[in-house]
Amino acid sequence: MNGTGIARDAAGRGLKVVLAERGDLAGATSAAATKLIHGGLRYLEQYEFRLVREALGEREVLLKLAPHIIWPLRFVLPHHPGLRPAWMIRIGLFLYDHLARRVSLPGSVGLKLTGDPRGAPLKPEFRRGFEYSDGWVDDARLVALNAMSAQELGAEILTRTAVTAARRENGQWQATLTDAGGNTRQVAARGIVNAAGPWVRDTLIGAFGQQPKNGIRLIKGSHIVTRRLFEGEHCYIFQNADGRVLFAIPYEQDFTLIGTTDVALDHLDGAAHISEAETDYLIAAAGEYFKAPITRDMIVWSFAGVRPLYDDGENDPSAITRDYVLDLEGGAAPLLSVYGGKLTTYRRLAEHAMEKLQPFYPKLGPGWTHGKPLPGGDFTSFEALLADLLARYPQLDAAWLRRLARRHGSHLPALLGDAKTIADLGEDFGGGLYAIEVDWLMRREWALDADDVLWRRTKCGLRVTAAQRERLAAWMADRASEGARR
Repeated sequence: MNGTGIARDAAGRGLKVVLAERGDLAGATSAAATKLIHGGLRYLEQYEFRLVREALGEREVLLKLAPHIIWPLRFVLPHHPGLRPAWMIRIGLFLYDHLARRVSLPGSVGLKLTGDPRGAPLKPEFRRGFEYSDGWVDDARLVALNAMSAQELGAEILTRTAVTAARRENGQWQATLTDAGGNTRQVAARGIVNAAGPWVRDTLIGAFGQQPKNGIRLIKGSHIVTRRLFEGEHCYIFQNADGRVLFAIPYEQDFTLIGTTDVALDHLDGAAHISEAETDYLIAAAGEYFKAPITRDMIVWSFAGVRPLYDDGENDPSAITRDYVLDLEGGAAPLLSVYGGKLTTYRRLAEHAMEKLQPFYPKLGPGWTHGKPLPGGDFTSFEALLADLLARYPQLDAAWLRRLARRHGSHLPALLGDAKTIADLGEDFGGGLYAIEVDWLMRREWALDADDVLWRRTKCGLRVTAAQRERLAAWMADRASEGARR
């Protein structure tokens, strides 16, 4: 997320940009968040007022920049008498409402949950609570849209391409980029930003041959997705006895997302996966509040990611700062390394990165990303956009059009082209996924394999069978081969 955000900002200020991503866009941490654009209510207890204020301000900005993939949510916080007292929660919510200017979102209110539909799924002992606002985001699509915007501004986006070596020569960086097939190319650059997330230190040591001055803490966060547990569009935030909070969020119409955990890791060893203990923790923590039991057979998917948090010396994984640190090594050819950060603050982090690099690029343009919508986000009302689409494509299913409009926004007519009926959409891969969209994702969004499409560019993986996935993989492989021959 940070890498594509910085690439977009830099390209829009007139710099020539190459972004090298060793895997797929959002192939790791950036697709494994709780999918929230939020200030971080619990960070107030850790006195992270600067971070919360910045994140709350960004919440308003991002709601306007990408209204197809980011939208408001209301969160219900049942009061647990044995945990944080009600007066403390009220003070926290007051600060949350007023730390930054709130334009589009309603403020917090107290709730009587008894007899209220929002209290119906909960155990009867939760009789009162609070409700406040935050935002939802399709995190993996946010990464893809930033990369698309960067490319439109002239940046070169290279996926499945690692930076395997870099050295300074004659006041410039000479970097070796290696793709998945082992092919290499040399790139000369006046400066480099190392936004490798959990691998920021490994990249400094392995590719740059440097000893990092800053440390990171690797904290795994895991989530489970179950069949839908409650009706309504609201979410829940639950307090836990261990001091953490847990979210339960409506997900992809038919499911509920529950997360997250905080598990400290000593090192990275392949892709992150949820453990049995984490699954038990999430089920038990949510089960403290929900009336109906949650069982393992209700889980349809799980995912985990590793947060690269700046090492501030805190022992408790939940209390480690979510703020970011930008470490600049100057000289004739600067190297800027990014430590930590939150999904919500990626755009401001990119602006701060440009401020750090300004002395090395005297002709650098001014900040601009706060007012320019991301691809597909140039509309003011999603419902008005949808109404126009329904009128334009009357023979296509309305629910399907809504889902695609949430993914592609105002770009959907370009994706659909002259398609009028289901027959025009091409092969049906299941789960609402058709060849016409897969082709777009391959041509415009760097999708190369089935998982890129099923779990990052879309979430159709929740609804397809193993056989359908294999059929999609074969179709994409054939399509890629045809493109290579051309």
